Amino acid sequence: MRIDPAVAATRAAVRTALAVPAGTDICAGDLVLVAVSGGADSLALAAALAHVAPSAGLRAGAVTVDHGLQEGSAQRAAVVAETCGRLDLDPVAVERATVGRAGGPEAAARTARYRCLDAAADRLGASAVLLGHTLDDQAETVLLGLARGSGARSLSGMAGRSGRYLRPLLGIKRSVTRAACAALDIPVWDDPHNGDPTYARARVRRDALPALEDALGPGVAEALARTAGLLRADADALDEWAKEFTGELSVEALLPLPPAVRRRVLRRAAVDAGAPAGSVSAAHVAELDRLVTDWHGQGAVSLPGGLVAERRCDRLTLR
Repeated sequence: MRIDPAVAATRAAVRTALAVPAGTDICAGDLVLVAVSGGADSLALAAALAHVAPSAGLRAGAVTVDHGLQEGSAQRAAVVAETCGRLDLDPVAVERATVGRAGGPEAAARTARYRCLDAAADRLGASAVLLGHTLDDQAETVLLGLARGSGARSLSGMAGRSGRYLRPLLGIKRSVTRAACAALDIPVWDDPHNGDPTYARARVRRDALPALEDALGPGVAEALARTAGLLRADADALDEWAKEFTGELSVEALLPLPPAVRRRVLRRAAVDAGAPAGSVSAAHVAELDRLVTDWHGQGAVSLPGGLVAERRCDRLTLR
């Protein structure tokens, strides 16, 4: 029986993701969960995992998160769980999130979602959680980073593997996941938030990427995703270089370093001293760097977490 090309593509992507290199934590017989929202991306991923896991010697389950942000969200989560059960995923967990306000609505929902996914994985003893981010999501992430004027780490987008989380579909377009669901006769749900122009990502998806395709021709999303991969390799190499710096924060030791490496050393020093990692901005790091490269007696630099950095003679101190 001929397999639909879209279905074959999603299965191949999952098979590759689960064939992880030595040194990772996935072993024969382990449980692998897939995070399912009810949209085409996560349902295509769920169907692919259900098909691939047995032949890989793994158990396949699912978790869906009810954010409680829309009327009828609990009923929607129940429908998603039922669909996962029909795909022969077991266990299927429904997690109810408590969404705060820190960082704005998108960031707060994301934080709550990952908290629920971590809790479900811990409770069920899962070795990995698959996420349904696609090539289009990666391209949108890069564009949002460009708009913020972010550095290489932000522009490198989402990693294929981050701790227990795997993103098998980063090389698969959203149109393919929708085609896979259609071929398998899986009903999908389109979250209205994904088209709400209140959110920057929705505007990028609806307006910015199509406009770029019109102006520059097809293949923009693929090019942006490819750029993310190249930048991730560069950022990883620079981070490894910066980790080799083990000396004191002396001007004599810091000045010879390339700026990209020196700024990574300074950022890590701030985080190690107690500054929240997510709050140390490029502007904070630039001011730290000026204490090394452009010091003319200026005062201390205030950092998140109540830290103060200052230069005393030829040494930086953080207190």
